Amino acid sequence: MPKVGRRCNFSMLVFSGSSNQTLAKNLAKELGTRLGKIELSRFSNDEARVWINETNPGRIVVLVQSLSAPTDEHLVEFCLIGDALQRLGVKRIIAVIPWLGYSKQDKIFRPGEPLSVKVIAKMLQVIPLEKVITFDLHNLAIPGFFEVPVVNLSGRKVFREYCRKLVTDKTVIAAVDAGSVKSSERFSEDLGGVPLVYMNKVRDLVTGKVVYKSMSEPVEGKTVLIKDDLISTGNTLVEAAKFLKQNGAETIDVCATHHLYVPGAQEKLDQSPLNQIMVTDTIELKSKSKKLKVISVAKMIAEEIAA
Repeated sequence: MPKVGRRCNFSMLVFSGSSNQTLAKNLAKELGTRLGKIELSRFSNDEARVWINETNPGRIVVLVQSLSAPTDEHLVEFCLIGDALQRLGVKRIIAVIPWLGYSKQDKIFRPGEPLSVKVIAKMLQVIPLEKVITFDLHNLAIPGFFEVPVVNLSGRKVFREYCRKLVTDKTVIAAVDAGSVKSSERFSEDLGGVPLVYMNKVRDLVTGKVVYKSMSEPVEGKTVLIKDDLISTGNTLVEAAKFLKQNGAETIDVCATHHLYVPGAQEKLDQSPLNQIMVTDTIELKSKSKKLKVISVAKMIAEEIAA
């Protein structure tokens, strides 16, 4: 695999939509290239306006755009940028979509509903994509909705490298619900077999509130790591942290690939017993919380592109 970095003299330009310009800048640096010149604005009627200020962007380019909130605006922007690049002679676009919006809408629960993520996949492919690079998809069947290769990278690698220095003989990993069991077990292996604690979560059918009833092992005096793919409202993490603290946990840290920055979520997390919240930059940082630690996935993406 070619080495990435400033000395790589990578020929492909990196173009960025408005959703995650910091990641795009870091990715260009890792690839030893530069950001393509692009102007993004809006007309007076709020329609998106795109102008690629490059006369010869090349035959293959990288386009970075997370489909984070405002999701629909970022989706339209991606398609317009792609069309503009194609009209300038670009033949193939490597799409870096670290957070694939609509990916949780991967099932039809009642007649009359769309299969939303499949619709989004079709919309993204109105432009000539070489491949799509994304992270920790909600459903591993989603790549099947695309007609081009989809590389589903995992945030586990960057968390493994960072969390190894946090592990002591008091560390345990807590699986906060059934959906996080496999992820927690893999993370335990990544960290050399850190003991696992399985938590029993129930949801009140009247209020909808998450309540924890029990756990498989005691956590008194333990430093607890929670591994999840996604932070949305933060409700599950807050209730899990409260329960762990009530049962004597010394510190509680969280690793999550995606932080959606849902309004009010970070404030709830800040007021909870959580000590440190480690997230990646798949979605642009939207909080100044002192509890947040952002770990970049730019190098991982660069290695995949240069492979």
